[in-house]
Amino acid sequence: MKLKIVFLIATSLSLFAVHGQQKKGVVVPNENLIAENIAEIPKELATEVKKYSESRSASLAEIHPTKNDIIINTRFGSTSQLHRVTQPMGARTQITFFDEPVSGATYEPVKGEYLIYSKDIGGNEFGQLFKLDLKTLQSTLLTNGGRSQNGGVTWRKDGKGFYYSSTRRNGGDRDIYYMDPNNPKSDKLILQVKGGGWGIHDISSDYKKLLVGEYISANESHIWLLDIESGKLTEITDRKSKGIIQSEANFSDRNNEIWFVTDKDNEFERLATLNLDTKKVSYHTSNIPWNVENYDLSEDEKSIVFITNEAGLNKMYLMNANDKSYKEVKNLSIGLIGGASFTKDNQNVFFTQSTAQSAADVYKLTLKTGNIERWTESELGEMQKSDMSTPKFIEWKSFDNLKISGFYYPAATKFTGKRPVLISIHGGPEGQSLASFLGSNNYYTNEMGVALIAPNVRGSSGFGKTFLTKDNGFLREDSVKDIGALLDWIAQQPELDKDRVMIMGGSYGGYMTLATAFHYADKIKCSVDIVGISNFNTFLKNTEEYRRDLRRVEYGDERDPKMAAFFEKMAPLNNIDKIKKPLFIIQGTNDPRVPVTEATQMRDKLKAQGNTVWYLEAKDEGHGFKKKSNIDFQRLAVIRFMQEYLIK
Repeated sequence: MKLKIVFLIATSLSLFAVHGQQKKGVVVPNENLIAENIAEIPKELATEVKKYSESRSASLAEIHPTKNDIIINTRFGSTSQLHRVTQPMGARTQITFFDEPVSGATYEPVKGEYLIYSKDIGGNEFGQLFKLDLKTLQSTLLTNGGRSQNGGVTWRKDGKGFYYSSTRRNGGDRDIYYMDPNNPKSDKLILQVKGGGWGIHDISSDYKKLLVGEYISANESHIWLLDIESGKLTEITDRKSKGIIQSEANFSDRNNEIWFVTDKDNEFERLATLNLDTKKVSYHTSNIPWNVENYDLSEDEKSIVFITNEAGLNKMYLMNANDKSYKEVKNLSIGLIGGASFTKDNQNVFFTQSTAQSAADVYKLTLKTGNIERWTESELGEMQKSDMSTPKFIEWKSFDNLKISGFYYPAATKFTGKRPVLISIHGGPEGQSLASFLGSNNYYTNEMGVALIAPNVRGSSGFGKTFLTKDNGFLREDSVKDIGALLDWIAQQPELDKDRVMIMGGSYGGYMTLATAFHYADKIKCSVDIVGISNFNTFLKNTEEYRRDLRRVEYGDERDPKMAAFFEKMAPLNNIDKIKKPLFIIQGTNDPRVPVTEATQMRDKLKAQGNTVWYLEAKDEGHGFKKKSNIDFQRLAVIRFMQEYLIK
């Protein structure tokens, strides 16, 4: 249950709604968008931006158990849906057709005659499980359809049923259930737990045991063994141990051994095995001084493919599960890799990859020959490689001499003079800015001449567990000082304009944006806050129950009077008088993580003080916009905001 977030500026969000008469030649928001004080958007701008806004991507969702078929997630209409691909570069045949995005597809594991997938409503993240008949394309709701999260489907290999996690008992605790999807009434509670961070890792080959994970925070998790028949839950890792990640567990081909990922006895997360009898841990990737992000064990349990995160770029390795020897997969483009999975015959690995100049697509690695074959090629609209900015790795020192890094996307060389800067801060806070494809944000660099910097402030993942915890609790504002140091670095760069800097971020990055707006008001020109936290006290009070304790570990417990007082002192909401520059607030009405009240209370206080504040809210979205019409409008509104307050 590791959290991994790549918050790339505003590519997954959206724009506004206007009241009053519709004007000719002006872009009008759809009926789900609420907009206040947003400048008119000429249709000519929408035409210009369209070159950059029509790209799509594809990611691997599932591999068929008996055929050489895959299921991918991609978008041809408004939202990402499931598509079937049966051959390299073959047709992407759509199999779900909903207004809401679909995720989490998994085949019935014997014949692959149907899929189980997840879908929520309006971005509320109360995902429900559905069964999709692949002959009729009809879907059947399997779970209760209420305000509960359901997911983590883990099949019995004989296809008789699956285990899954759900918060439906009380909305806060994530219990374990079992269901035969051909008989939804068979649904039954298997394990009742306390906390929202529980999930299923693996099922034993005899179907008698489950490996269960307990996520405490970004820097602590534990592994348990559940005897299904008796319901007995036994510690595998030491529950009393603190500040150690122990996750991604799988049974090995040895009865008394499991595979897992851990940062125990190390700064970074290593692939390891644990002897269930002796509790001895053996580490197998110690020579790689970076995190192992994820791995997949082949069906015959003889091979492993694992992905590392090496300074914001991914590498893929293949390991012999018997002797633990491994080697890097060569001939891969430099970029990001995800979702690597073996085919059931153990002969191939499908994976998703993107580069700085290409969106994500699906590829197949043939293990015997080492040949890499492209299976999808997503359209980039009218964008050409010459339109795209390539990231450069940069570093600077913060107030306490700690080295901070990020990625710098220069403005196109056709622009002369000092260039304005957009600082885009990721969420999490344990997210990480990677060397990503900018997509539609290439409009900023190539058409507006705006340089873009994506920093990894303290508290970001990927740089070791010490760095990860440097913003916890009362250290929260140290990460804001890292942005202050970045502003000083910008001032030293001959090609960048220190007097034209905009801050933008989403979720925790939204908090960082608001905090920077009052701490460094004299060093920025404007800010864009997307689903950001304006006061940690009100945030923790109103966020969904299943998240509350998990967030308290990271941010601090508002029930502690000292922490509550600290939250009040540092809250952007309580420092409105120090915010002097224009601010744009963007929010989804149905956000279960950062409730809409975090946005409205900030907006209302800014307006009362007479600040310039633009506001955009989508009634059919949650924690970031996912519907294309909303995304397109948000993009245009952000560009207009930049034209008004950054470029001038």
